[in-house]
Amino acid sequence: MKELPDIKELDAEAKDALIVALWEEIQKLRQQVKKPKKTSKNSSLPPAKGFKAQVKNPDKASESKRAGSIGREGGGRLLSENPDQIITAQVNSCQECGTKLGESLQQLIQRYDKIDIPPIQPVVTRVERYGCTCPGCGHKQIAAVPVGMEPGSPFGPRIAALVTTMRYGHGISYSRMQQMLREVFGLEMSEGAIANLLSRVKEQLQSSVDGIMQRLRSSRLVCSDETSARVNGKNQWEWVFQNDQVCLHVIRPSRGGDVIREVMAEHRPKVWVSDLFSAQKTHPAEDWQVCLAHQLRDCQYGIDAGDEIFAPIMKRILLRAFVIHRRWSELAVSTQYQYRLRLSRELSQALALSPLQADGVRLQNRYRDLREHLFLFLEDSTIPPTNNSSEQALRWSVIFRKVTNGFRSDWGRDLFAAVRSIVNTGKRQGLSAFESILTALNPLESLFPLS
Repeated sequence: MKELPDIKELDAEAKDALIVALWEEIQKLRQQVKKPKKTSKNSSLPPAKGFKAQVKNPDKASESKRAGSIGREGGGRLLSENPDQIITAQVNSCQECGTKLGESLQQLIQRYDKIDIPPIQPVVTRVERYGCTCPGCGHKQIAAVPVGMEPGSPFGPRIAALVTTMRYGHGISYSRMQQMLREVFGLEMSEGAIANLLSRVKEQLQSSVDGIMQRLRSSRLVCSDETSARVNGKNQWEWVFQNDQVCLHVIRPSRGGDVIREVMAEHRPKVWVSDLFSAQKTHPAEDWQVCLAHQLRDCQYGIDAGDEIFAPIMKRILLRAFVIHRRWSELAVSTQYQYRLRLSRELSQALALSPLQADGVRLQNRYRDLREHLFLFLEDSTIPPTNNSSEQALRWSVIFRKVTNGFRSDWGRDLFAAVRSIVNTGKRQGLSAFESILTALNPLESLFPLS
């Protein structure tokens, strides 16, 4: 239709035909409208793949940055509560007239700390083991050695923990690690020795990983997520199963629900927290809390796509639920109940709307099916409203994949999963990555017992 006919000259039948023709043309134009681009704000796309901020004038931007301190004095810089040594500088005599100045005249003018690292060098312990033949029975005897000093690899648990942390906690290659060990620590290790050491570490960590698995299989709440991993040049999937006590990583060729069944065995947690990925829907838990962070982004995408009826209202409902959750401990039980009723009424009203845009209709149909799984966290304060903790547990795995381009062997894949399990579990107990690995390697102490 190139020109609009004179409406006054059209009869009722012609007007109806015109309306139908215009409606069909509008629908065709809607189909031609491009979908909004997905960003980290309206989808699960990571920020690194989203829009980049453009600096209009790079020179002015550099001028606005705060200049670094040059020649700053250390007055008042106390960095340690228990210094290893204290240097006291007092005035003995007046520089003008030479008068002796006693200690009673001295006043503290300035106090600060100076920190340095002493020369680092390995400590070599030589074990001399004796034996003899018993003159009474003729039986050969050999002296016992302390635990951890048995024959075998000359490298102790602290070196093993250091190498493991450098490799799987910082993504340092074998060649760079060899150079750093030699130049910084004064320790000569070949790349083959590093590989053999990590192979032994994998066996030593297995009991701790089994302990984490056992504790996970008795947990009341489990949060889960997955991300891709490259193994032998092929795509596999790294899964994480975690809560506020333990964290288990496994890497498998499958992204299906069979991995969940393998890890959880016959255990049925009370609550499962995850996104809407199809495999996660096959969880064995009694209840399911949908990650609302994902839902907020999906609602934002619906708004960007043009839905003005359902997505904006649903986003406000989800945001209000977050605000209530932050104040939950401050609210009386009766007030909590009233808030839940109010959210339920608002959700019912939103689900009764009639959105016209396709993304709004899709979201509304989704939340009709998920209604019982949206606000479970407002009935039990131990349930998180999002699955952000699982995404945080996988964050370093994504960085490691980009830095190293994946794993070239199955044992390297399994060792990485074991290390991440121990590090993230130790983090929940206030330990650093190095401390977690060292504790798991200590034969006299186990942070993650089997029972």
